[in-house]
Amino acid sequence: MNTGMGLIWIAGASGLLAFLTSLFSVIRQDRKFMVLSEKLELAGGAGIVIAIFLLVYHLLGVDTEYSYVFQHSSTDLAWHYRFSALWAGQEGSFLIWTGFIFIMLAITRFTGTGKILRETNLFALMRSVSLFVASVFLLLLALKNPFSMYYLTGAGIPEVTNWNLFAEPFVVSYGQGMNPLLRNLWMAIHPPLLFLGYAAFTLPFSAAIAGLALKDNRWSELATGWMRVSWLFLTLGIGFGAFWAYEVLGWGAWYWTWDPVETSSLIPWLTATAYLHAKLRVRQGEYGFMLPMLALVSFILVIFSTFVTRSGLWVSVHSWQDFTTEGMIIAFFLLVLTGSSTVLLARKYFGEE
Repeated sequence: MNTGMGLIWIAGASGLLAFLTSLFSVIRQDRKFMVLSEKLELAGGAGIVIAIFLLVYHLLGVDTEYSYVFQHSSTDLAWHYRFSALWAGQEGSFLIWTGFIFIMLAITRFTGTGKILRETNLFALMRSVSLFVASVFLLLLALKNPFSMYYLTGAGIPEVTNWNLFAEPFVVSYGQGMNPLLRNLWMAIHPPLLFLGYAAFTLPFSAAIAGLALKDNRWSELATGWMRVSWLFLTLGIGFGAFWAYEVLGWGAWYWTWDPVETSSLIPWLTATAYLHAKLRVRQGEYGFMLPMLALVSFILVIFSTFVTRSGLWVSVHSWQDFTTEGMIIAFFLLVLTGSSTVLLARKYFGEE
């Protein structure tokens, strides 16, 4: 049995049900559904975290019956490159990104302001929005499963399955290994820092949506700490990425070039910086509209950056593939985020006039 694939499916089902029951508890004001949602969230998060460790195990062991391992790991790679292969491809990067969201949501629930506001409608709706975001990533993982496995068809031809848990694995004799450009120390540092920063943007976005929907100004108490986390990790990720580019690509002796993906990661850093500055002035009654706008726009820009990287519509050293089903899902997700944010911001803007 393909345990990793099963974990992804279980986590996906648990995450989706956690979102639906959480939303239902907000609508019905029924605590029983919230308790059920929290248990489902725990199951989904645990499934993803275990799947991450399992994928690392397969990458280190170069278990090439798994398509992802075959594409990104090989016996000639040092152990730290095999470990770094966890985020070398789309499937692995989505996996750790989703894991970070679940972990950060759990931290929010049990610590700081989140613990204080845990029983409020504000926190419940923020949690629902975060689980919706996680559910989209879980859908992407189900479609592009990091535990897709090679098997032999009846005609003896190797093919890949991402749904058959009980397919007889076909072990490929060697792995392709990592792209030579990625075989660098910065590969172990730069991508996970960016994904930590990207994942942390989920909480400010969700809090802003909840605050605007419920007209509860306490949302920034939930959001600002995670915005600082996002800014910190994004700063480190972009900085280390610049050193990596200078060292490997030699962009005309510059640490920065206006590569589409590189630039799309810088813009949410700028909006996060603006948010942190605006937050200092909110107590003086300023930026009441701009603060939630910056929280929303920052996360939307992160998803746009993801779309740029994974759609293949822009030529970049960072992009992975042509426009596929995953790209269309991200594009639709981007439209949903933008549309809902615009409606809530418009209601606040015109409501304040």
